[in-house]
Formats: sequence, C-alpha cells, structure tokens
Amino acid sequence: MQTAAVVFENPGTLAVRRLTLNASDASDVVVESSFSGISSGTEKMLYEGTMPAFPGMRYPLVPGYETVGTVVEAGEASGRSVGDQVFVPGANCYADAAGLFGASAARLVVPGSRTVQTRFEHPEEAALLALAATAHHAVCRSNGPASLVVGHGVLGRLIARIIMAAGHPAPIVWETNAARRTGTHGYVVSAPESGRDLRHDVIIDASGDAAVVDTAIAHLNRGGELVLAGFYGSRVDFGFPAAFIKEATIAIAAEFAPADIDAVLALVDAGRLSLGGLITHHSAPSDAASAYRTAFNDPDCLKMIIDWRKAA
Repeated sequence: MQTAAVVFENPGTLAVRRLTLNASDASDVVVESSFSGISSGTEKMLYEGTMPAFPGMRYPLVPGYETVGTVVEAGEASGRSVGDQVFVPGANCYADAAGLFGASAARLVVPGSRTVQTRFEHPEEAALLALAATAHHAVCRSNGPASLVVGHGVLGRLIARIIMAAGHPAPIVWETNAARRTGTHGYVVSAPESGRDLRHDVIIDASGDAAVVDTAIAHLNRGGELVLAGFYGSRVDFGFPAAFIKEATIAIAAEFAPADIDAVLALVDAGRLSLGGLITHHSAPSDAASAYRTAFNDPDCLKMIIDWRKAA
C-alpha cells in the first residue's frame, strides 16, 4: 500500500510524493486523512534544519502531528472500528522515509491505541487537539492561574481560552504584532509596553522567543513564576540579578500527556472551550510548498490546514 505524503527531502527541500506504507497488524488501524495542520514552530525547525538532533531524526522525513481522518481498516486488537473519526498525533509507518512526526500523509498506518476518537461537528477543528492539549499542559504546569500570556498565536489564544474555561479570571495577553491583536474571546490583547507597570504571580510565554524571558521576569511579583510553553530551539539565557531579586521560578511545559487531551475534549463537550476561529488558511496537497511558506512566514496565518480530500 502506498500514500501521498509531504516529505522534507533535506533541509529547505519539500516535495509531495508517494511513499510505501508498512504493513498493518492486528493492533493497527489504517486512517484515511481528511485534514492535517502545519506547525509553524516544530515543523519550521525541521524544514530549516535547525531542530536539535534526537534519536530517529534523519532526512527524508514526513512531518506533522496534527491529522484527523477516518478509520478505513481496523485490526481486531486495535480498539477502533471502521468509520471512526480519529485524531492522529503522529505516525511512523513509512518504508522509505522517517516518520518525524509522520502524520502529514493521505493514508496512515498507526496503532489504534495511539489514535484519539473524536466527534467534532467541524472535523478540521480536531486537528487542533495537539495544540489545545499543549496549552492545557502549560496552564496546569504552573502553581496558580496565569494573569499574563505572552504571544497571541494559536497556542497563546488557546492558553487564554483554557485559563478562562477552568474558571479563572481572564488573563492579559501581550502581542507585539498589531495585526494579531484581534480575535479575542473575553480577554484583552495589548502591546507589551501598555502593561509596563503591572506585575504578575504567573506568566506563561507562548511566543517561543527566548528574548522575552528577561522582560517577563521584570514583570513578575516577588516569588512569581514564568512558564515557558514554546519550543525555543537554542539556549535560553536571562539576567540572574533580576531573577534573584524576584526569587523567580522558571518552569518548562513540555509535550502534552493523554490526560491533557482528555481534559480538552471534556471542556469542548461541556461547551466551555471553543476551538473555533483559529484555522485561517487551507491548501490542497498539490500546493503544499506554498502552504508551508505561508504557514512559516505570513503573520496573518494562524493555522494552515492541508485538505487531503483534495488530493489527486
């Protein structure tokens, strides 16, 4: 069995080509993909070749960890049924390319236990589950509710929404790009300089910009906490004297856990959390090269979706 897939052949080189899929077994499902999201953080580093090396990383590779699709074959031990709508947070199912993170393909072979069954009225919103779970993980990582979120991309928006969905007061959100200060859901977005006199017990950075750390520490109360929710890709440095005076705690929110996905789905089902209004761009697989450039470089693009239903 073969599939069309997005392939990073080498850093800076992208193609959509056919790959051979590994055979499925009794614990696997075969998923026909509907939508895949493009990550402007992790995938950009993979594309540019700036991702820190880790086991299994090699080119050519298939990126992607934000795919939703339909089960078309289900092994008897997979725990899934044909026709299930599922979210796939990654796959490693190719005979001739690395699966890193492997979900940007028209068909996937993946253990049923790795999939998440979903029932979204608008299935493309299920592609946001990884980001929403990451946001939930960051919110829960701190010792108290954050009153300031830095960055109003998709992750920052989801963090703000989840803080409020958990019953906490609406945070302030900082955004340096004026074009991204719209699309709020009950919270205020402002330029960082407008809140220069405010201090916070908990700040969450969703910008992925290591230069933010010193500024954020300066806006902590004594004993305050800064949670780093982005992936920075390099060293994160900060001035020690200011952090010492504040007796600051710096925490790192790593990847989400299954419990974070369960919590997000529960909030969505209860009507307390919306994933709407975050997908701004769509592309057919045949235009993937242009779609990735837009996702990586256009500040008006919050989330780009590859629509595999339009595959030739």
